[in-house]
Amino acid sequence: MISLHSSEYLEISIRDLMIPSERVAHVQIGNTLEHAVLVLTKSGYTAIPVLDPGYKLHGLIGTPSIMDSILGIERIEFEKLEEKRVEACMNQNIPRLKADSDMKLAIELLVDHPFVCVENDDGFFEGILTRRALLDRLNKHVRRLNRK
Repeated sequence: MISLHSSEYLEISIRDLMIPSERVAHVQIGNTLEHAVLVLTKSGYTAIPVLDPGYKLHGLIGTPSIMDSILGIERIEFEKLEEKRVEACMNQNIPRLKADSDMKLAIELLVDHPFVCVENDDGFFEGILTRRALLDRLNKHVRRLNRK
């Protein structure tokens, strides 16, 4: 049986597992929804961070919220994609971590979210911690324990 009280696993830092900001697809405040759809489509993600020009994290924009914002009564109003801005339909109420946050908190958040944004104390975007990265590390840890 695995005990997550095993300090070996829980001592992994979020910084070690996160994807740094330079490698994360994102959009900026002021970008159109059309641009967001292009970035989402090209990256293959369903949600991406919304940053200001100084890299401060403001929220997430995702395909479902974009589609919801252009659904009319009788049709999808695609022309709204070039009119609306990401800040009009981004989700600002998102979970956030610090690079030095407790790994137990990260695990709790990743149960309900495929990734969590990591920011510094001033709110500047540092990267994302993905559920995949956490599970990959856990899998390696379990395999190592099973070999002992």
